[in-house]
Amino acid sequence: MIRLAANLSMLFTEHDFLDRFTAASEAGFRGVEYLFPYDHSPDTLRDALQASHLQQVLFNLPPGDWEAGERGLASLPGREAEFRDSVVEALRYAEALDCPRVHAMAGLLPEGADEPTRQAHHATFIENLRFAAREAARVGREVLIEPINTCDMPGFFLSRQAQAMAVLEAVGESNLRLQFDLYHCQIMDGDLIRHLEHQFGDIGHVQIAGVPERHEPDRGEVHYPALFERLEALGYAGWIGCEYRPAADTRSGLAWGEAFGLMSH
Repeated sequence: MIRLAANLSMLFTEHDFLDRFTAASEAGFRGVEYLFPYDHSPDTLRDALQASHLQQVLFNLPPGDWEAGERGLASLPGREAEFRDSVVEALRYAEALDCPRVHAMAGLLPEGADEPTRQAHHATFIENLRFAAREAARVGREVLIEPINTCDMPGFFLSRQAQAMAVLEAVGESNLRLQFDLYHCQIMDGDLIRHLEHQFGDIGHVQIAGVPERHEPDRGEVHYPALFERLEALGYAGWIGCEYRPAADTRSGLAWGEAFGLMSH
């Protein structure tokens, strides 16, 4: 069964953030994700979830200085202490919100990074993820990593599916999983169904958006009905995060999801 979660950082932005929970519930969503919870207390967010009868399914670890352009800490040499603090903070929220998984953004390589710099980022990434996974395991949570395309996020350290799979193997922790964003994968790698099949055992969460504009998933070059069919055939029981930018207002673009219980009016 396909279960869709609204990404509240992108959907329902016609509303203030805390009002997006109700809007998502009224549109038929039963789960939500977003980039970061840290501007609000865990109690405030838990109240919003409970009032809207929603499940929190994912959010990201603190990313460093987002406004200054930082996009995660996990691979940044010299920032290990800050990363460890970010793990503690994220898990505090995850426990309070009963959220089963958190995403550790890899961060950016410096412009013009040479091979030794890349190797230093790789080594830091492995050690940081091992720490994060072990801390998360203590409280029954998963940590996810996500390849992000370098068109939307130039310089992002983790950008290809093969690289992500090599990282998972190197870390070797069973609760470190793959956040499989079909939008990013299509831009960087293509061959979506084969990637789903080959990596299925490591997938902890799936996200979708139309390619290339990142609008509704019924727009663009990717035929999502075939991908949903394959996910169901593979036995995927997790959530699918709707991480796209509506072409107009959110509700008018939800006709694509009516087969899954979403309402467009």
